[in-house]
Amino acid sequence: MITGTSIKTRLRTLRLYMLTRYAQTWAYLAPAAFSVFLLSLVPIAYSAFIAFTNFDLYHFTNYHFVGLENFKAVLTGPFASAFIPTIAWTFIFSGGSTLINYAAGMLTALLLNASGIKFKALFRTALIVPWALPSTITVLVWQGLLNKSFGAINHILMLTGLPAVPWLVDPTWAKLSIIMVNLWLGFPFFMVSLLGGLQSIPHDIVESAKIDGASTIMLFRHIIFPLLWRFSVPLILGTFAYNFNNFGVVYLLTQGGPPRATTAFAGTTDVLSTQIYNMTLTFNRYDIAATLGLVLFVILAMLTLIQMKIAGGLNLLEE
Repeated sequence: MITGTSIKTRLRTLRLYMLTRYAQTWAYLAPAAFSVFLLSLVPIAYSAFIAFTNFDLYHFTNYHFVGLENFKAVLTGPFASAFIPTIAWTFIFSGGSTLINYAAGMLTALLLNASGIKFKALFRTALIVPWALPSTITVLVWQGLLNKSFGAINHILMLTGLPAVPWLVDPTWAKLSIIMVNLWLGFPFFMVSLLGGLQSIPHDIVESAKIDGASTIMLFRHIIFPLLWRFSVPLILGTFAYNFNNFGVVYLLTQGGPPRATTAFAGTTDVLSTQIYNMTLTFNRYDIAATLGLVLFVILAMLTLIQMKIAGGLNLLEE
């Protein structure tokens, strides 16, 4: 017979068990939570605070709160001539590079997935090498290849009677060079991802479409691409966010140059992350660098939220 006392005892035991499990869970999570707080949240909060002060080389110990003055200086003040073209080029580079990489990855994935192609394993291995090698070494190699005076590419062009191209010293060619090198580094990611997506498409659907008379273009447009698109959207958004904060390719290849005629605070190929680096270590304007960093953080946070929302919507559609 179960009495009221025994029920209370069982409930007390259950509460104690749940509290113990709850405490154990937090004990396991505490090191990671403390690390995230110390290494991520505290620097972000401190940078956000610096963005509202006049902390620079001349106010290293006696800085004070200035409100929105730094944001005014970036948007409409003396730093606007550097910020506006830099953030415009950052969007152009991120969007253009992402779309070009996606298109190249799609093309190579379709070719490698096509029937009748021999030595597929060899081609896959060769095409994935740019992604497998350390990007720093790859970019430095490209910097040597694209050198105007001593680069191998210009040497080959001159041997064929063509003029040397100012790859890294002309603003337009420098921007094209950055996109080209980033294409070399980035398309294998899309190639591998889309190749996996292509191989997951049921063969019955493709064969039925072929029997009904669908051409290769119609097959891609109405069946393959729609099936891959849901799979591709999170990859595209994630790659765009990565390229938006892509410091290594730009800095190692051009160091943000060639110089911009209208301002000394940013070069013609500087993206937002390299401009923040230069404002910190070259000009010692920590307040402006923190302001730009806060702008970059807000943009990337918005892109992350959009990616999560779209991914969640796609999951709901699949269910």
